Amino acid sequence: MSPQTVWNPGLLRFPTAPRKILQRGLVLPRGQAGIGVFCRALFESLWLRCVLALAPFLATGFTWPSTALPLSQAPIAMLALIGFVELRLFRVPRRKRDQVTTEAEAARALDTLQFRGRRILAQLAAKRGIESGTIYLVVEQSDLVRVPPLTLASLQLDHGKSRLAPLSESERAIIREGLFDDEFTERDLLKANLREDVMMRAVSFEARGVSAHARLAAFLDTTPPATETPA
Repeated sequence: MSPQTVWNPGLLRFPTAPRKILQRGLVLPRGQAGIGVFCRALFESLWLRCVLALAPFLATGFTWPSTALPLSQAPIAMLALIGFVELRLFRVPRRKRDQVTTEAEAARALDTLQFRGRRILAQLAAKRGIESGTIYLVVEQSDLVRVPPLTLASLQLDHGKSRLAPLSESERAIIREGLFDDEFTERDLLKANLREDVMMRAVSFEARGVSAHARLAAFLDTTPPATETPA
């Protein structure tokens, strides 16, 4: 998440960190996210899911106009259908969330997140030359299931007017490539989050803990190659 990667960057301005983003409004991705990610983010709209849930009523009313009036007078049935779709179809009931994954697998997923998150934060702190303060890698997920997981990852700071840091393409690549892979997927983290009913994880890192070797590596990575001057 970065102001350059969404159409509505106003959602990313907040005074404290770490902070949830999905609860602030509908996130509309842009750039490299692609149409698939955009449609998945759009699916977070409750109004859209309600329309989809009521699609059978709408289709019946348009197909058989004589049923339109009786259907419009059945709000309880419509509310029951919306409740079933929202609470049973797209979400795991709270009493069944401990069945999503085992306690050991959930702990392993969260340990992996912490380890990889701290490694990513050390790289970003070295790359940015941050020498003090706490930085956070905030990983937030939607609790909707039976659809592809939606995961928002952002770099948030403990200072500044807006605590969410803008990210360059190379910094976004560090997060994208260092967080998930075939051994640790978004779905693995989602299962752990659902089991504990915690959909936002914040990995913290003290910038002063960045090693001199990491800072040197970041410096060499950003230093342009020397060009030979003609004799």
